[in-house]
Amino acid sequence: IVQYNPKTDLLYLRIDTAKQQLTTGKIADDIVLDIGNDDKIVGIKILDASRTVDLKSFLPANYLMEEVV
Repeated sequence: IVQYNPKTDLLYLRIDTAKQQLTTGKIADDIVLDIGNDDKIVGIKILDASRTVDLKSFLPANYLMEEVV
């Protein structure tokens, strides 16, 4: 799942959609990982995404554009 929130400029990549308890870990000023079961990465949050990612070439034609919680 790829989600982008233009209001907060947050890009979220969800790798594993299974419902599970998550912990977060900041690995850089603008990157936060969601860690799930067995210490596997299940999501990646990119803060200030428009500054670091070329969103037009990155996002597919049909993507979810909703608020990330």
